[in-house]
Amino acid sequence: MKPLLLLTAALAASFVCAAGDAAIAAIEAGNLRQLLAVHRIFVDRLTGGDTAAQMRDILISSLAASKLFVLTEKEERADAVLRGAAEDLVFTETHQSSDGINAHMNLSTRAGTGYYSKGNAAGLGIGDNESDHSAERRHEALAAVRLVNKDGDVIWSTTQESLGARFHGASADVAEKITSQLKEDFDRAGKGQ
Repeated sequence: MKPLLLLTAALAASFVCAAGDAAIAAIEAGNLRQLLAVHRIFVDRLTGGDTAAQMRDILISSLAASKLFVLTEKEERADAVLRGAAEDLVFTETHQSSDGINAHMNLSTRAGTGYYSKGNAAGLGIGDNESDHSAERRHEALAAVRLVNKDGDVIWSTTQESLGARFHGASADVAEKITSQLKEDFDRAGKGQ
């Protein structure tokens, strides 16, 4: 009887897993279908500090260059709104290390009276010290964005980060990565239909 119960429990668990996977696949397919219905996007203000406004402008430029969507400055005309947060940081990374070895030894004896004295002396000294200090200027950008339909449902999202690319800065690289991911997912949605 016990093996039958174990088999029944295992079958039920696999059914629940399969049902969960099917539900996730259905949600993803639904989001991709909604993504195909988006033709006009409004890019909302990004939160995250002074550099977020610059990141928004770079992102708008990158999205416009992709020619994937019409970008609008009027939120009420948009099929979806791109919202999120961004940060572009410039900082100095400092590394400091120090190593050292030292040993000292002295020995001295003196014995005698008056003008006559005897003496022994010895000494030993070893030393080595090394110190290293370096400072490197770093640039890092990060953005987490989501595409929200008119009903307020999130139909697409991504998080991208960059330390800068070969020919452009970290913010431009993040904007390009977001646009590339959106284009890739849009193309995948078109192939799925």
